[in-house]
Amino acid sequence: MDAWMLNLVVTPGRAVSIHPPSHEGTVVRAVDQLKATLSKDMKKLFEAELKRVQQYAVDVTLDPDTAHPKLLLSDDGKQVHCDNPERFSNSGCVLGKQSLSSGRFYFEVQVKDKTNWILGMARQSVNRKEVITLSPEKGYWTVVVHKNICLALDDPQVPLFLQSDLEKVGVFVDYEEGLVSFYDVDNAAPIYSFTGFYFTEKLYPLLYSGVNVDGENSAPLIICPVNQSVSPVSIGKLNKLIFS
Repeated sequence: MDAWMLNLVVTPGRAVSIHPPSHEGTVVRAVDQLKATLSKDMKKLFEAELKRVQQYAVDVTLDPDTAHPKLLLSDDGKQVHCDNPERFSNSGCVLGKQSLSSGRFYFEVQVKDKTNWILGMARQSVNRKEVITLSPEKGYWTVVVHKNICLALDDPQVPLFLQSDLEKVGVFVDYEEGLVSFYDVDNAAPIYSFTGFYFTEKLYPLLYSGVNVDGENSAPLIICPVNQSVSPVSIGKLNKLIFS
């Protein structure tokens, strides 16, 4: 007899129905516990992965010769924002001075309090004289945020669903692997990875600070200092390119 069967005293004329006990609650609790365990394990893996790529941190500075004329760069080359709330720009971009033509490369940018920005990498030969089309085919590997929308500008574009508002974004490039990855630094979580590309040119950090209208989105993009606990990677020569 099954363990759940009970000895009953049945009163004549009274219907009795016997049901096995429900294990639904036990199953739900077990599933929740498994989810919590997996979540902790995944977070540990993501934290370890972020620490790994941070070993390739580069002290990136912005190149004023590549900046759109409506952009203001700080004297130390670490911050960029639009110069006037009333001005609009179709391609208010700026490149980093440091380039990558082999090996690995990592940098972080503070995007806190910004409602519109673009961040990623661009190849050396991108067209700087026309309206920019951001896609890997055109030589750009980027993520864009516009208000509550976040997209990876892949082909096709990929909507991204984030745990919380981004405050600091890490960008990692593995040149030989053809990889460009983005990380939510504060949550030690991956955002998106462009994979399977074959790079043949120098790659440069690309920043777009977004339009500043009536003070909205006035906060700058800030390149974060390299963590002193990791050794900065020495990256090539400076290059002078022009963004009009």
